Amino acid sequence: MRIAIVHFHLQTGGVTRVIEHACRALALGGHEVVVLSGELPQQPQGFPARVKLVPALGYEERREPLGPSALRDKMTQAAAEALGATPDLWHVHNHCLGKNLALPGALFQLAESGQRLLLQPHDFAEDGRPALYRRMLETLSAQDSAALSARLYPLAPQIHYATLNARDLGFLGAAGIPAQQLHELPNAVALASPAASGSPTDSPKGSPALPARSRLWLYPTRAIRRKNLGELLFWAAVAGTEDRFGATQAPQNPLEQPPYQRWVALAEELALPVDFELGARTADFGALLASSHALITTSVGEGFGLAFLEPWLIDRPLAGRELPEITSDFTADGIDLSGLYRRLPVPLDWLDAEALRRRLDQALAITADAYRRPRDRDDLDRAWGAATDGAGRIDLGRLDEEAQAQVLRRVRADPSAPSALDATSPPLADDPDVIARNRALVEHHYLLEGYRHRLEAIYQSLLAAPSTAIGDQADGEALITQFQAPERLWLLRT
Repeated sequence: MRIAIVHFHLQTGGVTRVIEHACRALALGGHEVVVLSGELPQQPQGFPARVKLVPALGYEERREPLGPSALRDKMTQAAAEALGATPDLWHVHNHCLGKNLALPGALFQLAESGQRLLLQPHDFAEDGRPALYRRMLETLSAQDSAALSARLYPLAPQIHYATLNARDLGFLGAAGIPAQQLHELPNAVALASPAASGSPTDSPKGSPALPARSRLWLYPTRAIRRKNLGELLFWAAVAGTEDRFGATQAPQNPLEQPPYQRWVALAEELALPVDFELGARTADFGALLASSHALITTSVGEGFGLAFLEPWLIDRPLAGRELPEITSDFTADGIDLSGLYRRLPVPLDWLDAEALRRRLDQALAITADAYRRPRDRDDLDRAWGAATDGAGRIDLGRLDEEAQAQVLRRVRADPSAPSALDATSPPLADDPDVIARNRALVEHHYLLEGYRHRLEAIYQSLLAAPSTAIGDQADGEALITQFQAPERLWLLRT
């Protein structure tokens, strides 16, 4: 097969890693692949496929300003130059996110001409991205969700959709995408084990030397808001003297920098045992992983959840917050995540509860306006009920940065504060047998060879489908209703 993979950029991170895995998997099957991107990879020599730069594919704020028809022509030309002919199919990542306003129209035109498309959303503008959704409404001549859906989610036999998880599969199915055009495609996992000489107390070259007998809880993440850095700092605030915490990467998005820098400043102010940007301070990331006591995640929103799978492949336990919407796929495969917590309750009387309710209400109003969704009378009660436990406590992850910072200051200032908490160290299931079983299950279900077979099967079903005119679209209002349920409100995602 001749395959063109399309994405806005190839910066280090989740979608780029998925594309790299797909390229390696497809190469094993003898397929010809080109990746079209608005930006070249940061390390082009190590990228596992040919890359063609199409500047108009980049993010809206910095891309070459071409319209849909011109972008379609540029993509077609670049793919044909690399593959020697028009692609048999196009595999496009995150087309519906609103990061590039010309791409949905270009893809619509490709599909209208009979080209076969596999559209793979990792994230949705309908899911906690109100600014992106509103921008599409205002700039794509789409006056309502139905008109926008016609551009984002067109239906024809030659257009298929792939989701990362069962939640998104169910949401898109409920929105009207036919089952034969809808596939679940979980990401591949490929992470080399640390060197055998690595031990939990080794310090990687170039990183801060850890105190003797310290335990490093490492959060391998780019610290954007939904990664919930305040919760990592909470664990540092209540930790014992032997514990130290670390995050690996700073956010690249300028809009994410101010909240991140406030966390860095607060950690310094409160003398928290936290190190930032450890990944940028070592040339050997494997050694950094090997130096950890455990890996940790405090994220409140993921598309797939590599963080719940990768630790086991390097024989490290995982601590932190479970996301049942995402992790239910993994536990269905037998992976044991019982050491994770689903809520981190803190006393409401540490905070101004009425002010918090007002902020929740304001967030609901803002998102309802952005998505042009009518509010129900009980929306606030539903959101408040999901955030609190009925026993005078609220989940730390449901708070915004201001309230989380109040909790951290209370914990550091009041020696009696930890007695009101359920735990003063992240719960951890570090039984070697659990780690070994989880590793075997991840290897069985999620390594590259299995991913290749799933991907090839989806491609074959797409190639076997007839090509017709586009005559329908998914129900965008149904997607909004599902993604914007008040129970799913997290202030860190607004």
